[in-house]
Amino acid sequence: MFRFLPLLLVSLCACSPSQEPESAVAVLANTGEPDLSRGEILSLACQACHTLDEGQGNLLGPNLYGVFGRVSASSGDFAYSNALRAAQIVWTPEALDQWLGNPREFLPGNNMAFAGYSSAADRRDLIAFLLHKTGGTGD
Repeated sequence: MFRFLPLLLVSLCACSPSQEPESAVAVLANTGEPDLSRGEILSLACQACHTLDEGQGNLLGPNLYGVFGRVSASSGDFAYSNALRAAQIVWTPEALDQWLGNPREFLPGNNMAFAGYSSAADRRDLIAFLLHKTGGTGD
């Protein structure tokens, strides 16, 4: 069912004015076939602090449903760090790939305690799963 995900991601990004189609291609399609089952397992680290489904509340971190295409710190019901509010990052697969590599280096002063995933394959699989699970193109 998920073998066509890279093509779907390109299509989704092409339809969203806040994302460039190259973002999904660069992060996912050019790094091999994503493994959504592995991405789901890797997402357990995210779920220690974030919820993923639509309508769920925040935990230690904000709910991630609709995160793709959204501007950082734009969900009004969460107390974001000053650094994240000022950054105005649009969460594309490419931006999330950089963030997940090392959140502290990517944006000094943010409050996320997660150290990051050094493996590009881990980030690819996680991002592919999050695109599938959280609605893909954002709010």
